Amino acid sequence: MKWAVLSDIHGNLEAFKAVLDRLSKEDVDKVAFLGDVVGYGADPAKCTDLVNERTDITVAGNHDYGSVGLADTSCFNTVAKAAIEWTREQLSGDHLIFLSKLPLNSVEDDLHFVHSTPYNPQDWDYLFSWSDVIRGFHSFRNRICFIGHSHTPAIFIKDREGRVYSSKDFSIRLEEGFQYIINVGSVGQPRDGNPDAAFGIYDINEMKFTLNRIPYDVETAQRKIIEAGLPRYLATRIGVGR
Repeated sequence: MKWAVLSDIHGNLEAFKAVLDRLSKEDVDKVAFLGDVVGYGADPAKCTDLVNERTDITVAGNHDYGSVGLADTSCFNTVAKAAIEWTREQLSGDHLIFLSKLPLNSVEDDLHFVHSTPYNPQDWDYLFSWSDVIRGFHSFRNRICFIGHSHTPAIFIKDREGRVYSSKDFSIRLEEGFQYIINVGSVGQPRDGNPDAAFGIYDINEMKFTLNRIPYDVETAQRKIIEAGLPRYLATRIGVGR
């Protein structure tokens, strides 16, 4: 049994299609999407349609809820606000209904899926400090909590003795009695200095998680952002992964 776990497409159709093409060769059984299908990129409607068609579990991100008025966007920076306002105009009624009905989190078997944090997911917090990570581990009982939101891959581990640490290895075998918080990074807008699309594959039978990076047609995605009249900065940043 293999899960593909994706997050933060942000309207980047080129990146999303590249990931879907790779998944067709990976023999995955289920696909989970951790939110933010829209925002920033030039193809929010097409990406929403594909998420609806191709995923088994989808949870809401702050940009998804922001686009339908369910999340406060007053804290968004100027560029993000401009993008979300443009995005609203591109979505049909069916798209808005789909996004508005997405849950904040989902649990299947021993897996917890959420966009931001397992505690107070509606607040859209980040796991930036060790106290945040420890609080995260106190907030779920499953083996793995998969998250996105920061656009930066990370793996945090809690061992049998309750010690919490991070892994620099993005291909790991899971240990019995351990818990994991795994950030799968971003499909459409990585921010770790690597512009390649990121996604994870979890093989339950092998007890193994692997983060994958694949290149995509960044130039086309950039051109479409500029032609749509979105802030040019959004085109620049996907070329450098920041």
